[in-house]
Amino acid sequence: MESFHRMRLAFMGSPDFAVPALDALVAAGHEIAAVYAQPPRPAGRGKKDRPTAVHARADALGLPVRTPKTLRDPEAQAAFAALDLDVAVVAAYGLILPQAILDTPRHGCLNIHPSLLPRWRGAAPIQRAVMAGDTRTGVCIMQMEAGLDTGPVLLREETAIGPRETAADLQDRLAADGARLLVEALSRFDTLIPEPQSDVGVTYAAKIDKAEARIDWTRPAADLDAHIRGLSPSPGAWFMAGEERVKLLLAEPVAGAGTPGAMLAEDTVACGTGALRLLRLQRAGKPAIAAGDFLRGFPLAETAPLA
Repeated sequence: MESFHRMRLAFMGSPDFAVPALDALVAAGHEIAAVYAQPPRPAGRGKKDRPTAVHARADALGLPVRTPKTLRDPEAQAAFAALDLDVAVVAAYGLILPQAILDTPRHGCLNIHPSLLPRWRGAAPIQRAVMAGDTRTGVCIMQMEAGLDTGPVLLREETAIGPRETAADLQDRLAADGARLLVEALSRFDTLIPEPQSDVGVTYAAKIDKAEARIDWTRPAADLDAHIRGLSPSPGAWFMAGEERVKLLLAEPVAGAGTPGAMLAEDTVACGTGALRLLRLQRAGKPAIAAGDFLRGFPLAETAPLA
């Protein structure tokens, strides 16, 4: 039987979440024929083109990088086919893989998906899990097919979501777990039996819209706490203090009652049920800072009620 312990593969990913998986594949001795990442985009004050985290890491590792804007045109598909791959590994790549790409590697395409499929299929599974108040999540190594995260699962691993964990905290943990699970899946590829996903419990993790990140103070404090942690640090939950938009990146539920949006203390806001003590805030164009430092320069009590 063919050995699957060392494969010739393409790695397809873009953000920080995908970097540990790329590192793990290199460390495990797999042959990386090419790294695919989203094209560099303008970023920072100078709006200069900045490569994605995966692109930058691949450059540092001396790996060839490709940044096509689409994989739908015949030229891009022919270039992919010419790599003569055993498998392609996808981790938050950001481009749709058409069927011609999915069918090209000898053993198909594998995806690292940070949820317990079929829960939270889609673009923002980590954020949605925290925002929904889920207490558990995990990572799945999935065989890709044309549907949105519908393919059979090769390996899955479950983990608890900490009561004070942000989306950023959870992302870091799941990135490490996914990298380790991916290497295990490749080493056991010839013995793993793909498990079809259940039709029960399907939920969709839609991309976060900036408008939905606005804080609705009429909601219970516990719900808002999950909402804020799920959006921290990006795009960041926000509210209006007078005419200024302020991001709230961390808070904690506390006892209290009052008109939603009213300041009960210098750092405490009334919610529909209970209250939130503000812990970390950010003004537009400024760095995020501790609430105590923020409130000394921008007392919210003067602009309350918050909206």
